[in-house]
Order: sequence, then structure tokens, then C-alpha cells
Amino acid sequence: MKTKKKNKIYILDVTNRDGVQTSRLGLAKLQKTLINLYLNEMGVYQSEIGFPMTKHEMNYINANLELARRGVLKPMILEGWVRAITKDVENATSRTHIRHLNLSISTSKQMIQGKFLGKKGRKDIIKMMTDAVDLAKKKGIKTIGVNAEDASRTDDAYLIKFAKAAKEHGADKIRYCDTLGFDDPFTIYRRIKNLAKKVPVSIEIHCHNDLGMVIATSVAGAVAAIDAGQDAFINTTVNGMGERAGNADLVSVILALKYASGLKDRNLLDERIKLNKAWKISKYVAYAFGVPVPINQPGVGANAFAHESGIHADGALKDRRNYELYDFEKLGRGEPETIETGRKITAGEYSGIKGFRNVYERLKIKFKDEKEAAKILELVRYANVHTQKPLVEDELLFIAKYPDIAKKIFIMNP
Repeated sequence: MKTKKKNKIYILDVTNRDGVQTSRLGLAKLQKTLINLYLNEMGVYQSEIGFPMTKHEMNYINANLELARRGVLKPMILEGWVRAITKDVENATSRTHIRHLNLSISTSKQMIQGKFLGKKGRKDIIKMMTDAVDLAKKKGIKTIGVNAEDASRTDDAYLIKFAKAAKEHGADKIRYCDTLGFDDPFTIYRRIKNLAKKVPVSIEIHCHNDLGMVIATSVAGAVAAIDAGQDAFINTTVNGMGERAGNADLVSVILALKYASGLKDRNLLDERIKLNKAWKISKYVAYAFGVPVPINQPGVGANAFAHESGIHADGALKDRRNYELYDFEKLGRGEPETIETGRKITAGEYSGIKGFRNVYERLKIKFKDEKEAAKILELVRYANVHTQKPLVEDELLFIAKYPDIAKKIFIMNP
């Protein structure tokens, strides 16, 4: 007798889509590419890599899809975000080779009235969405997620009707968007469990932190989908980056699913997740955005394993379990970090060949001849203009290893 597959909670990271929408901040395409590589290394199921209908994203998206075809960015699914309108689907599929899409449209009365100003009604919203889903299927999109923007302020009856229509037209997942961070853990559990029971389909949970409850609501929503017999996908961003107060922090969500008292024995999290990559990705994203990791950030903050008071220090020294719920080594922490305080040669937009070769020799990279070295130097110069930051080792190694992909990422034609 065939055993039924156990439902799981998967991570669908949106750093490269919602994270880059953080006001006054952003990421270069090389930085977005490195984040995709780190997410894949970490075992994340899916990355929402950007906006395939937007011209300046085209080369970056196609280059990352090429990395996937070469087996470099596998098995993680690379998916793009578009509005749930046929024009966006048409542009996304004609400009890029994207094969996974999330289609988004507002569903609450507030947003339908406030954004469409009476020009569209509830029936129109469903028709726009289903037309977009139909076109995406026709264009060969393999998996389709349909996003109910402002789902947390959408009444149950309409949300169920919307989700049913999406599923009937071929959607694989429904994204329940707590767009304003309006939900609490109790309301989101009730509403998602009800939704998943009435419309048996995988549920994505996309929450914001306006009320400071984003980890709790994300986890509660995912558990509700599981309890209703469906797979769940939690949308995360590295370090909780995102609009306004941010999204659900990737590391915090993983820690909650692995170590919270009521969840640790349920083994709900996708087994591919490698928590020991947390420190590396968190530090890189902090550098790329130029936003330091808060000192009290769970797991990766400077004080996450720091003890000062006498009682705490004494207890932690006697047995770390007295004051530490999980081990710092589990997050990839513990190795000493070396800071160079003497002479340092860096590679940038005005580097010469000798300094450039010195940098790569320290990384144990050798070029077959001067022509190859000159070619990589030129790309490193472009990369520095592109990021406006000194390049980190993994960026330098990526350029040397995949120069053709790097070149595509750096090119944007207005």
C-alpha cells in the first residue's frame, strides 16, 4: 500500500523581490545573483528572483536561469513576480525564459476601491486573475502561484471564491498576503485552516512586520495549512528586509520551526534546509544592503549567544543549555574571523593588472595567460561600478568562474 506523502513547510525566499523594495535601499544584480547562490546552498526550496516583465531585470533573470540550466543554481526553483494581468504575463514570457510565476492582485474591499477607484469590482478582479493564469498556462509556465494581496483584510467568502477560481484555472499555490501585518497568530491560523479545507491547494504565507508579529503569524499560518492537510510555503527575506517594518526573517522562521516547544518534534520543515549556512548569508546580505545585523537578531546577532550577568554567565558556563536554546555552531558560527590590519590591495573600477593579479593570487586563482587576466580585470571593474562597494571574495570568485554570466548581469540596455 502506497503511503501518503507527509505535508511539509517549505521556504520560499523573497529577498530579491520584496527585500529589494525596501525604501531607500536596493541590490545590484551581482548581489542578487550571489544571494540566489547562497539560498540554493542553504537548501531553500524557491527564490522569487525579481520582476521578469521589467526591462532592467531581463539580463539578470536570464543569466540566473542559465546558471540553473548548467546545474549551478539547482535544485532551487527560480520564480518571478508579476501583476495578475495578461500584459505582465506576456512581457515576462517574451523577455525572459522564466518558467515559474507568481501572479498578484488585490482582493480586499479597501484595496479594490482604493486602488481601482470604482473602475473594477470583485468579479472583474477574479476575471483579470483567471485570464492571467490561463495565459501563463498557455505560455508554458510550469508552476503558478496566485497572490491575494491584502488577504488578511479580505472577507472569508470572497477569499475562498477567489482561491477556487485560481485553482480551477490551474494555479498550484495560493499566496495569502498579510500585506499590512494586520493578522495575529490566532486569526491567521483560523483563516488559513478554513481556506485550505475549503480549497485543497498548497498555501503560501506572506506576512509583514508592522505589528511586530511577523514570525509568529508566518509560522501559525503555515501550521494551519499543514493541519488542513496541505503543504505550506513561508515567504522569508534574509535579515527580515522588506517594505516598511520588513518581512519574516529567514533565520528566525527556521529557528522557530526547528526549536519552538510545540513544533520541534513535528519535523515540519523541509529537510533540505541547512541552518549552518545562516551566518554566511546573513552577513553577506547585511553587507550588500549596507544595513548591519541588529545586535539582538535571533541566531545571527552579535549578542545572540552573549552572556554578561553573573547568574547567566555562570549558568551558561556550567551547561550551555541553561541559557541557550540551540547551539551557535548550528548556525555556522564559532570560527574566528581574521581582520587584515596591514597593507591591503583591493580590486575596483580603477584597478591595474598587478594589483588585480595580487588579489586573485590570494584567492588561489591563476589565469592561463595575460589575455584571460585582462578579460577578468575588465569584468571586475564593471562589477565595482555595478555594486559601488569593494567586491567580496565570493563575488570575485564568481566573476572568474562564470565570466560570461557576469557579463550578462552587468549589461542593461535602456
